[in-house]
Amino acid sequence: MSQYFEVHPDNPQARLLKQAAQILHAGGIAAIPTDSSYALVCHLDDKAAAARLRQLRGVDDKHHLTLLCRDLAELATYARVDNRQFRLIKLGTPGPYTFILEATKEVPRRLSHPSRRTIGLRVPDHRVTQALLELLGQPLLATTLILPGETTPMNDADAIRAEFEKSLQAVVGAGACPMQPTTVIDLTGGEPVVVRTGRGDPALLGLQPHG
Repeated sequence: MSQYFEVHPDNPQARLLKQAAQILHAGGIAAIPTDSSYALVCHLDDKAAAARLRQLRGVDDKHHLTLLCRDLAELATYARVDNRQFRLIKLGTPGPYTFILEATKEVPRRLSHPSRRTIGLRVPDHRVTQALLELLGQPLLATTLILPGETTPMNDADAIRAEFEKSLQAVVGAGACPMQPTTVIDLTGGEPVVVRTGRGDPALLGLQPHG
């Protein structure tokens, strides 16, 4: 049975977020709001939770999961970032951009792309997400909350709770999210490539939109 925590989007109640953080620490999966859409999240080091996360989302191990990080310093612990990449990432952080980078040894091998050893990372610009990350003291493994076979994310905490009552351990509700995916930028090649144009404007990073 999932626990439901309704928090203020700009001033989230620390007491409730502490309870949600404890559930994540104990291997639970939660639905949380972000600056793009609601996401399914779990503890970075919990193998079983990560497998359940993929199962709920209906994706295999080739699908890039994302690490939600507190700041650029934390992001640089989990990905190899050179000066050029760092400057570009800094322009879009915090914000609705996901950067695909080469994973460091801090990232469990089972989480990175099986053939490329890459991982998606981002620093979300949302008070609730940031407060949870602060309480956990490490990144959260995340994927957009889209039901298998659907194309748009779920955006209503009550509907999420009803849908996942038996399969999620916590739902953190903080009102509607923008419901636009992040802009995904691959930084693993010679030049940055916009893989998907979403909420973040590529022009702010000096890049051309995808397509």
